[in-house]
Amino acid sequence: MRQPLQHFATTCATCLALSAGAAQAQQAPPLLQPGNGKLLLTGGVSSIDGAAGGGLTPWAVTGGYATAGEVGATAFVTRVVVKDYALTGYGVAVSALDRVEFSLARQDFKTYSNLAPLSPALAGLHLKQDIAGLKVRLAGDAVLDSDRWMPQVAAGLEYKHLDAGPLAPVLASLGADDHGVDVYLSATKLFLAQAVLVNATLRATKANQNGLLGFGSTAHDGYKLMPEVSVAWLPRKDVALGAEYRMKPDNLNPSPFGAGLKEDDWKDVFVAWAPSKHLSLTLAWVDLGRIAPALVPDRQTGVYFSAQVAY
Repeated sequence: MRQPLQHFATTCATCLALSAGAAQAQQAPPLLQPGNGKLLLTGGVSSIDGAAGGGLTPWAVTGGYATAGEVGATAFVTRVVVKDYALTGYGVAVSALDRVEFSLARQDFKTYSNLAPLSPALAGLHLKQDIAGLKVRLAGDAVLDSDRWMPQVAAGLEYKHLDAGPLAPVLASLGADDHGVDVYLSATKLFLAQAVLVNATLRATKANQNGLLGFGSTAHDGYKLMPEVSVAWLPRKDVALGAEYRMKPDNLNPSPFGAGLKEDDWKDVFVAWAPSKHLSLTLAWVDLGRIAPALVPDRQTGVYFSAQVAY
C-alpha cells in the first residue's frame, strides 16, 4: 500500500463538507456558490485518516465534486506540530456517484528523542501508518434534506497498518497488534438557512492513539464504541469556522508502566478558507492530550495545517 501513496504527496488541505444538490442552488445562502458538479466547499475535508469530513473525524459526505453519474477526487497534505511531537500525513480519495468513497493515506509520526529513556534505539523514532478507507452513503442528502429532520448517513471502515520500527517489540509485549480495522457510522445534518453543519460519528475501534501505538492490548483487546462530534459555521461562502471533539479508547492503561501510556481525547478549533473551488486551506489549534505521559507529562497542544485540492 505504501508504494502507491508515495506518488501522491501534493499540496492541498482540509475544508468543510456540506453535501449539495443543484436543485437547491437557487435557495442556497451566499456561502454556497454554484459551479460544475457540486456547490462550492462541498468537496469536504480530508481528515488525517484520508476520509472526507473534519480534520479529526469523518463525516457522512463523500469527497470531491462528483455528483450522480460522476467521479471526483481529492488529494491532501497535513502537518500537525505539538509541543513534543509532529505528524505529517498525505493521501488521496476517489468518490463515485456521490455515494461511494475510497481513500488512501499515510501518516509519519515523529517522536524526536521523547522515547529515548525506554531505549537509546528509540531516539528519533518515526511511527509510520498506512490507511485504506471505504465509505458508503446509506441515506439522506445534506442539502436536499436540509428542511427535514433526516440527516445524511454513511457507514465506513478504515484498515490501518503500523510500522513501529524498534518500538514494535515493546508494543507486542503489551499485546498490541500492528494492524486493525475501525468501523464507523456518521450522520451529517445541515441547517442551510443558518449556514451551520453538525456531524456525529460513532466509531468501533481498538486503535491506540489512532493506531500509532498499535491496536488493543493484553488488558483491553475488545472493540470500544467511541463518539465523535463536529460543528461548523460558514459566515461567508469561502470561510468556515468550527470545532471537533473525538473520544478515544484507553487500551494501554493500565500497563506495566502504570498509567504511563494513558490516552486522552482529541479536540480542535479551526478556520478554513477556500480561495478557489478546487483549493482549500485549514489552520487549527489542536489538543491531543497526553501521549506517553510517563515520559512526556505535558499536554500535547499545537498547530494543525492542511491543504487540499478537489475535483
